Amino acid sequence: MNKTPLQYGERQVPIAQGFANGKAFIPFITAGDPDLETTANVVRSAVNAGATLIEFGIPFSDPMAEGPVIQAASERSLKAGTTTDKIFDMVSGLRDELDVPFAFMTYANLVFSYGIKKFGRRCRDAGVSGLILPDVPFEEKTEFESPLLEFGVELIPLIAPSSEDRIATIAQSARGFVYLVSSLGVTGERSEITTDLASIVDIIRKNTHVPVAVGFGISAPEQASTMASISDGAIVGSAIVRLIHESGAEKAPQAVKEYVASMTRDLQTLE
Repeated sequence: MNKTPLQYGERQVPIAQGFANGKAFIPFITAGDPDLETTANVVRSAVNAGATLIEFGIPFSDPMAEGPVIQAASERSLKAGTTTDKIFDMVSGLRDELDVPFAFMTYANLVFSYGIKKFGRRCRDAGVSGLILPDVPFEEKTEFESPLLEFGVELIPLIAPSSEDRIATIAQSARGFVYLVSSLGVTGERSEITTDLASIVDIIRKNTHVPVAVGFGISAPEQASTMASISDGAIVGSAIVRLIHESGAEKAPQAVKEYVASMTRDLQTLE
């Protein structure tokens, strides 16, 4: 399928770079929980410990795809006075220091209210090259994707076990990477993941060369290793967000560094 050309800005790191040196490890971090300074310090620690792509959650008042851990983090962030503009400024500062790709995850109404082109321009200037909008159906993505591409921002598609006959169609137009949802429901840690993801990955690979990363429910090193063994990487959100909250602002960066190191250790042995 033909795709609209994309031209990254000078400060944007291609999403593909996060998958260039083996299996990717992608931490999700709610921006501004407990404050933006802590978020920046946690991101530095995560990258230092082996994270290859950072997914920043922009807090939203009604995060429908999120479980209780990330919902609570969004509420804390908003109460602390976090705004989208402040997040852009924080991420822009990190871009001066770090060379891994950055992506945002938020909801359509926030981007639409901000102004889609304005949001894309701010992403380009801050060095953000990917966006995940879990509440935008594949059939309605053009309203967001086309204007964002003008600013080097790739709209990253989600594929869930329930996608069924649409998996091939979604994969054919994928950009950045395919976010494969491990199981139905909202985000959150799960003791085991029983979905037959290998067969879904097989369909995706037959329809695109874009890498595939598995998210939703991963919290332990063995889960990350298993998911990465059948795909190109693992995404961890709730476990890290919970760790940041329980550790507190002062101890969170070191706690996340140790956690990410434990999660990436086994991934380094996978081809």
